Amino acid sequence: MINGIININKEKGFTSHDVVAKLRGIIGQKKIGHTGTLDPDATGVLPVCLGRATKVCDLLTNKDKTYEATLVLGVSTDTQDLSGQIIEEKDTSSLTKEAVKKALLSFVGPYNQVPPMYSALKVDGKKLYELAREGKSVERAPRKREIYNIEITKIELPKVKFIVKCSKGTYIRTLCHDVGIKLSVGGAMEDLKRTKVGNYTIGEAYTLAEVAEKVAADKLEDILQPIAEVFSDYPSGYLNKNREKEAYNGGALSFNDVEIKEEIVVGQKIRLFNQEEEFVGLYEKQEDNYKLIKIFYIK
Repeated sequence: MINGIININKEKGFTSHDVVAKLRGIIGQKKIGHTGTLDPDATGVLPVCLGRATKVCDLLTNKDKTYEATLVLGVSTDTQDLSGQIIEEKDTSSLTKEAVKKALLSFVGPYNQVPPMYSALKVDGKKLYELAREGKSVERAPRKREIYNIEITKIELPKVKFIVKCSKGTYIRTLCHDVGIKLSVGGAMEDLKRTKVGNYTIGEAYTLAEVAEKVAADKLEDILQPIAEVFSDYPSGYLNKNREKEAYNGGALSFNDVEIKEEIVVGQKIRLFNQEEEFVGLYEKQEDNYKLIKIFYIK
């Protein structure tokens, strides 16, 4: 089985599930998972996990993200982007660049965002977009998100291009919608490209066609990132040879069971390797031992 992460550059028209399905065919392996949905019309970074790396899918989903987006003012749609049905159009001739800039930048900071009806979130076991397609609308509680930074790159009204860095779970089309409401003219997202997820960037991402070329040339390893690199921000520790059985069975480890050169404080996480440099798992220092967070090694 192939284990690791591939940084996919998702193309327009594919869902995240489409990407996984196509990769299963290209690589010839069933155990593949994606790290969070990206709308079909959106493009960009989508880390995909293979084999044992599927255990980190949830951890990558929780990473901060960066997007390039285009907002169109004066139009409101049912999906909050231009792929949807137009609900209302308003004149934008009275808008100024200064007013638009002020409105958009006002969203920097903590942000209570109401998830859109056209989303994969579930209510009573049913996805919101399924209810929306049935013509239904349900109450959605606001969710606390954070916009870390917005850089406006171009304003040619009624369009605004910007780069946004935000916390996990932030809907950029909802941000566009909310900016439009603030300016009293409505707004919808025209296009979206995700340029960064955690440490994964668009410059190091590969299209499905490029992955297929690597597989055909028997060079998939060239673009396959080891699981341990997901946790590259954490220091590395090495498991004493005589404690391998306990570690592989998921047991806690004493301080004497682990060799580590750095000073580690309680609550800090470490990457644990065996003496053969194989990644065992992620551990966290407790008051009197190292507690297993997630194991990746299979004997």
